[in-house]
Amino acid sequence: MAGILIHEVIPVGMLQCNCSILGDPATGEGIVVDPGDEIELILQIIRRHGLKVRSIVSTHTHIDHVGGLAGLHRATGAPVLIHEADLELYKNLDAQAEWLGVPTPAMMRIQDFVKDGDTLHWGGYEARVLHTPGHTQGSISLVVDTSSVPTGEAPPGAAGASLTAARLLAGDTLFQGSIGRTDLPGGSFPQILSSIREKLFALPDELVVYPGHGDTTTIGSEREFNPFLR
Repeated sequence: MAGILIHEVIPVGMLQCNCSILGDPATGEGIVVDPGDEIELILQIIRRHGLKVRSIVSTHTHIDHVGGLAGLHRATGAPVLIHEADLELYKNLDAQAEWLGVPTPAMMRIQDFVKDGDTLHWGGYEARVLHTPGHTQGSISLVVDTSSVPTGEAPPGAAGASLTAARLLAGDTLFQGSIGRTDLPGGSFPQILSSIREKLFALPDELVVYPGHGDTTTIGSEREFNPFLR
């Protein structure tokens, strides 16, 4: 049986990308989502919880979300997973770095891809992949499943790292009161609206949303109040 979900969120790098470390304390397995930078800090959290990383996932391949992929892969040996539609964007990381005026981070050969409907597993937990293009062509969101989770967890926002299991990791598709920018290569305003309305807004209103930057929100709150989606 799964233990109470470990979920630590740390803003990393110059653009403060929200990196998520999720783990099952009962099995010691975990995943890391969007390791954009500050790999030593991420590894400290992994070691503190005694986790073996099953996979490293990027919700899309903008530099602020993938700057630490190669380093974390070297440190853990875990496979790196992206949507294949974002592979070319990753291969042009040097152009992204030049645009921001920063050094190009270490890169790696990515060979493992996810697609809409795939499921990622760690211990007694799983996350379903939603392909949500619009911010980039390969943007994905992850719906953490609750089917294996025991009752009696702390509610969202409770102190500590153990939180209620059901949640959405939305990358840069949906933010509190906003949506991802669509003016960069691969972006599409009609597409991101379609992804949110058809994929994310099909989820329960009470589902907690963890965006790629900034504070958490809920599906219901964004459905009602987000000015881009009303």
